[in-house]
Amino acid sequence: MNQPKRYLITSALPYANGLKHLGHLAGAYIPADVYVRYLRAQKRDVVFVCGSDEHGTAIPIQAMKEGSTPQAIIDKYHYELKENFADLDISFDIYHRTSEPIHHETATEFFTSLNDAGELEQKETEQYYDEAAKTFLADRFIKGTCPNCGSDRAFGDQCENCGRTLSPDELINPVSTLSGEPPVKKKTTHWYLPLGKHEQFLRDWILKEHKDDWRPTVTGQCKAWIDGGLQSRAVTRDLDWGVKIPSNIPGSEGKVLYVWFDAPIGYISATKQWAIDNDKDWKPYWYDADTKLVHFVGKDNIVFHCIIFPIMLKLHGNILPDNVPANEFLNLEGDKMSTSRNWKVDMIDFINDFVKKPVPEGTTYDGKQMVDALRYYLVSIGPETKDSEFTWKGFQTAYRSELSDIFGNFVNRSFVLMHKLCGGKVPKLHEEILDDNDKLLFADIESTAAEVQSAIEYYHFRDALFQVIDLARKGNQYLQKKEPWILAKQVAANPEAQKQIDNCLHICLQLCANLSILINPFLPNTARKMLYMMKVVEKMLDWENAGKLKLLSVGYSLREPQLLFRKIEDEEIDYQIEKLKNGLIKPESTAPMEEKKEQPAPAEQKALIQYDDFAKLELKAATVIACEKVAKADKLLKLEIDLGTEKRTIVSGIALHYTPEELIGKQVIVVTNLAPRKMKGIESQGMILTAEDSDGKLQLLQPQHPVAPGSNVS
Repeated sequence: MNQPKRYLITSALPYANGLKHLGHLAGAYIPADVYVRYLRAQKRDVVFVCGSDEHGTAIPIQAMKEGSTPQAIIDKYHYELKENFADLDISFDIYHRTSEPIHHETATEFFTSLNDAGELEQKETEQYYDEAAKTFLADRFIKGTCPNCGSDRAFGDQCENCGRTLSPDELINPVSTLSGEPPVKKKTTHWYLPLGKHEQFLRDWILKEHKDDWRPTVTGQCKAWIDGGLQSRAVTRDLDWGVKIPSNIPGSEGKVLYVWFDAPIGYISATKQWAIDNDKDWKPYWYDADTKLVHFVGKDNIVFHCIIFPIMLKLHGNILPDNVPANEFLNLEGDKMSTSRNWKVDMIDFINDFVKKPVPEGTTYDGKQMVDALRYYLVSIGPETKDSEFTWKGFQTAYRSELSDIFGNFVNRSFVLMHKLCGGKVPKLHEEILDDNDKLLFADIESTAAEVQSAIEYYHFRDALFQVIDLARKGNQYLQKKEPWILAKQVAANPEAQKQIDNCLHICLQLCANLSILINPFLPNTARKMLYMMKVVEKMLDWENAGKLKLLSVGYSLREPQLLFRKIEDEEIDYQIEKLKNGLIKPESTAPMEEKKEQPAPAEQKALIQYDDFAKLELKAATVIACEKVAKADKLLKLEIDLGTEKRTIVSGIALHYTPEELIGKQVIVVTNLAPRKMKGIESQGMILTAEDSDGKLQLLQPQHPVAPGSNVS
């Protein structure tokens, strides 16, 4: 294939309305990072961009849920997501955000350019309007009864119970989530992108030009959309939150860009910001035909990145994506991952439980080993062609039986034997006595490098990783055939035996050097630890060295082996499974609203008290300013709260119901005159009030509206 002059790689912009789970990581971020690290090792000009998607109705909805503001929500989750990606070694060149002025400018220019060129059309339609709130309602701000299952948990875009895609007009008895009042229909005018005008372009570009090099699931979904008839799609909405339409355009008042339109433009604005930060020219990456643009997304983003955004790019004069290697979904322990049901493993949970886990006394623990362990498993089960499944037992088994017992074991054996039998130095290669097994392993090293390269170039990351592990497996088989530990017993009687030992370990060490290069795109921390053991610089990891047979110089001293992969204990896995099950939020009844539900038995009442008894309690509103898990205590969180005039530490048994990240910034009600009590060696100076809901989840008692910390509660 012809090598382009430069590469622009994007990962789908995550919504800054909540934490992201391992399904997101496996779909759009780790595959992209593997590809980018490979391109960098090839010394190619590559820019890897991503950032937080901070507009759309999901943001103000989350703000309502948390009793916060849209700006506070995006600030909170942008920085959390950015830190999570960094902790898991996703090596973006820039992680930007769509709330930045440069993005608003870029998106506004994009819209204006298409509008001025006559590529957009205006239509007047009737949409739901909340007269009490005096605003048009986005789909997610309308709630009602699902016409399909009868659940009252249906919104204007989708039913939360049965998952059916809906429109606001389909809801039974719709009401506004803002005021609780039934909305009315009111005329409004919006701009639309007429997708149907570009059907032939899409058929030629996707179904002919890319029919052989794009994944079948991608072209299949695109074909279904095109064959179904492409309809005009609104590019503006009646909202306060978003990129505003320029005021000099008639009818722009109260209009913002629809999030699906402005979000992908975020790739362009992120590239602009990267160029400013690095004194580069951003334009070749979006206008030069010798740039290869690749979008890494999940399958729910295929339509936006293969049909809608390419039309926008074509009309704007930009380059088109060369490929969109979209992944299928990653399921979890036999079921689909679900944020609403809390059936998920968030990135931050894995980071806290494995990567930043406190070091046990008397042991060494490298959290980066666990970063590579997760990266290994998610690539090895990557949903490249069909949905795949993450299981905790599968994670442990793959890590132990493949990564540790094959790859780690070979590297460790080679270094141990080199120190024991060759004085800790790379032994000489005696070419005159090379046998067929030696020559075969040399050939395997050379051929594997070519096979891994080809697999990565075509986005077959699972196959590429398998080839690397298989090469380590061949190294173990070679050692077993050569048995240098047996030959060592023959050296005194047969000096030629030392030459055979030298050859065996020379080849094994050259294989270790090659494994560090081949594994680097997948497990960067492992590769760097191997460099340390070999006492070589990072230049060794340049891809031009892959497959070479003389990477380590004869006579060069190498360090003692270090543990590449620690053991994952059964107790750690059992804890994760139990934690997942305990956190599951059971779905509500799907019975129609008019059907009466069985009433729970009344709780046993405690003895009556007098008002003076109650008056002894001092209740105040407080703001959580810091929170962390208590070591070796599954149910406890340590919170630092602000009471206005003082700060206190409180230990609360709510860890199974809230993560530390969820609590920071929340207001809570605290009993402040409770006698201090030590819990796990921490003095707790008060009690946070909660209530248990019907599903057994503890809900924080909070002020209805934000109040000053320290406000009295009565």
